[in-house]
Amino acid sequence: MLYEVALAVNGQKYSIAVPADEKLIDTLRNRLALTGSKKGCGVGECGTCTVLINGKPVSSCLYLTVRAEGKEIMTIEGMGDPDQLHPLQENFKELQALQCGFCGPGILMSAKALLDKNPDPSDLEIKEALAGNLCRCTGHVKIIDAIKATAAQMQGRDKDAPQGV
Repeated sequence: MLYEVALAVNGQKYSIAVPADEKLIDTLRNRLALTGSKKGCGVGECGTCTVLINGKPVSSCLYLTVRAEGKEIMTIEGMGDPDQLHPLQENFKELQALQCGFCGPGILMSAKALLDKNPDPSDLEIKEALAGNLCRCTGHVKIIDAIKATAAQMQGRDKDAPQGV
């Protein structure tokens, strides 16, 4: 049986029919052609499928599409575009925070949710916000640096200036 679901994804409205057990990651990738979010482990452990639902990071591999009815969904495609990157994307690029990029969309979405809630997080708060995101290519040092640089930039501070302890 299919259920008609009205979705709001990246500011665009969609009405689609999905099975009751379809996961949001599959709807985004296979029905809406939004392939930025990656399907990794499929059990909510790696964070590659992280999207924002009403501003909160969610593992879309665990989230049923029918539950997303009436909620605001943001994927990496809604964060910025090649001509106008979000400051997080720009700093990740500038500081070479990612290597292969598979984990990048999920990490960026988790970081955005953090900075939207807390514009000046400590290292520990950044690490806690990224706890559900795995990156096998890099240590998280450059990722944390990019998030801190973005926080400084958003606060109007020099992102290259040393921060207090």
